[in-house]
Amino acid sequence: MLFPTLNFGLFFVVVFAGAWSLQRWHRVRLGFLVAASYVFYGFWDWRFCFLLFGSSFGNWAFGRAIATTNNPGRRKGLVAIAVTLNLLLLGFFKYCNFFLDQANAVLDALGGVREVPYLDIVLPVGISFFTFHGISYVVDIYRRKLDRPATLLQILLYISFFPQLVAGPIVRASHFLPQLAKTVDPRGIKATGAYLLILGGLFKKVVVANYLATDLVDPVFFDPTSFGTLDLLLATYGYAVQIYCDFSAYTDIAIGVAALFGYQFPQNFDQPYRALGLRDFWQRWHISLSSWLRDYLYIPLGGNEGGWRRYRNLMLTMLLGGLWHGAALHYVIWGGLHGTGLVVEHLLLPDRTRLQRWSWVARAVGIVMTFHVVCLAWIFFRAADIDHAVQFLGGFARWDLTPSQITPFTLTLIIGGIAAQFLPRDRMARLEWLSRPIPIALQGALVGAGIVAVDSLGPDGIAPFIYFQF
Repeated sequence: MLFPTLNFGLFFVVVFAGAWSLQRWHRVRLGFLVAASYVFYGFWDWRFCFLLFGSSFGNWAFGRAIATTNNPGRRKGLVAIAVTLNLLLLGFFKYCNFFLDQANAVLDALGGVREVPYLDIVLPVGISFFTFHGISYVVDIYRRKLDRPATLLQILLYISFFPQLVAGPIVRASHFLPQLAKTVDPRGIKATGAYLLILGGLFKKVVVANYLATDLVDPVFFDPTSFGTLDLLLATYGYAVQIYCDFSAYTDIAIGVAALFGYQFPQNFDQPYRALGLRDFWQRWHISLSSWLRDYLYIPLGGNEGGWRRYRNLMLTMLLGGLWHGAALHYVIWGGLHGTGLVVEHLLLPDRTRLQRWSWVARAVGIVMTFHVVCLAWIFFRAADIDHAVQFLGGFARWDLTPSQITPFTLTLIIGGIAAQFLPRDRMARLEWLSRPIPIALQGALVGAGIVAVDSLGPDGIAPFIYFQF
């Protein structure tokens, strides 16, 4: 079930009315939201609801066991088993055929005549996200960031809550579970901000991301050898804008929808293309993932410990971050490019606070350089495979500046998408303040009219969000 569809609109209206009608009965309300979330997930394939329940139940059981023992060795063993089981679940569905493919390549290089057969595995939507939520819970219990284990009902909702179930943001257990422990007060709902996030997210997805994909990015990346240098360059910029608008749109809508139910999700994007360096970029892009990788992978590996280990930890974190995005070597290269850039940046600029003291000219150069390093990595991220990425990069050497795919409309979307990165950071707060005098009922009506208008502006059909595949 996709956000910008009639099916989701009807689903949301029913669930919203039902949830708030049960506001006085806290546990019944949680159970209702769990049931609604499973309906949402089962709309794609009901059979994987059992997988979702199994993951939730297993993490609840391990969390309870970890919380009720004081033996340090036993606690450490339990959390290690829980994390391993989560990763095995993710690895089987997402990476089994990838590793079989690598094994067959090795056998072929060694002169083997038999290939290891592939398995017919369907990748469950959102498995990367609900697996990371499960790991967050057992690790936060182990680190005592939660003062008590959650109930099974709370864990079922934490892992399955439909706004963030299939594409994030990744919400920490220590952030979300305390919200589920108390009754929601409707007076605390920031409806105006939620409306703005939802409407803005729909515009970014339905209009900007979809038109850039269909009119420019998809044709050029499908056959890069048929296009000249200018089309390739603008398709690269177009994809940078597309993936930002596509993914930030989903999380904006998710944050807005969750807020209307009374729950707060963390910010996931903060104008990433105005970053001064790659460290700054990863503090602005997919913040919930980058901070998760920092706290649950980079720091356990040793974090910023001195010498070469620091750079090893950076590379391992980014390589695994690339592999998390997809079971293919071009995703690993994408992670490796970011890892290499971060290592170089740490070597050349060990004190990142110095970036803030640069002159405006130096800062502008830093922003432009960072953006183009990110765009270079995006080529590998978007390409179907390494061969397509190499063909795409080779096209820049042809130096053919005759455009054949770009149109004034798509060029306007690219320029506007990049320019929007430099709007005031408090722009949403300003809009919310300006909208507050409007009665909430009228705001809802205006948002409904805005949704209809956005839908009419978009192309026919709604493509799935890019991060659904991860």
